[in-house]
Amino acid sequence: MWIAVISGLIIYLIVKLFLYEDDTLLDLSSSHFSALFTVAKRLEKLYHGSKVYIGLQIPDTDSASRQNIDLVLVTQEGAMVITVKNISGFVSTDKDGNWVCTDGKHHKTEVISNPVPETKRLIPILEEYLEQRGVSLPEGYLSVKVICPNPKFSSIDSDSFPPEVITYDHWKNLKPGQRSLYSGWIKGVFGGKDKTQQSFYDQLNSALSTAPISDRLELKGNKYVLGEFIEFKGKEEDLHSLRKIKRSKISQLSVQKISMFGLAHSTVQVLFAPRDYRVEGSSKASSHWEEVTVRSSTEVVFQPLNSTKPHKYKLSSVISMSLSA
Repeated sequence: MWIAVISGLIIYLIVKLFLYEDDTLLDLSSSHFSALFTVAKRLEKLYHGSKVYIGLQIPDTDSASRQNIDLVLVTQEGAMVITVKNISGFVSTDKDGNWVCTDGKHHKTEVISNPVPETKRLIPILEEYLEQRGVSLPEGYLSVKVICPNPKFSSIDSDSFPPEVITYDHWKNLKPGQRSLYSGWIKGVFGGKDKTQQSFYDQLNSALSTAPISDRLELKGNKYVLGEFIEFKGKEEDLHSLRKIKRSKISQLSVQKISMFGLAHSTVQVLFAPRDYRVEGSSKASSHWEEVTVRSSTEVVFQPLNSTKPHKYKLSSVISMSLSA
């Protein structure tokens, strides 16, 4: 009997190792996703009235795939495609423009491809997508920036970085109202504010707000994960209650932990509101919330971006989940 139990345990551990990664090991990679949201919030404070779109998945006709864009900042004066590099250590550039990152604590060196041309490559892809949506951008309307928000980022020679790169020293000094510090970030394309400019601004925001995005998990502790929702794991009766949660039907769910008769349960509030602009009749008027109560031990199986293995998260650690169209 004990041999059978031990054998079963070994098989379970092997399956878990190869099929799923423990979400407690995700701190390092999830810090990148959390950095996106931190940068986005600060940009919206720096640029009053602006909007930042996170984790866009823009269709690319040339590669027949979707290209990930970390952030798109939209202001009244222009828009910017932004890549966030949440790296730490001493960073310099080599003769080819690649970044050489040295971790003084662990004495490790890593070479990262120059992110500036990689970010610039996304501009024509985004322009083509927006044109298909009926939004033709003026020439030069989109610019690029690479932001390094990690306080442990130290540039050996800041002048060696191109002007598109915002190192941490520059990033930390930006403050709302100090236009002299970042006036060069956004180049005005329109001569002045008028109804035509406002209409264009509204059309652009409408197209971006309904563009394909990564699924996202908001976890306790101000952590975020971007990727793709796969399924729920748990007791059969709980899975039956959650069967309505499908990408084609909902856009968001939130989780609230409750206790029933000494047992931990979660009330899952589900917003049924298709966000795909191609779905006829999808509107806020047709949106509605429903509630289901399941065990807090029920797990969300989620595939983070740039990860080869799915991760599992207990509902007790999840605050909300948003699904793309």
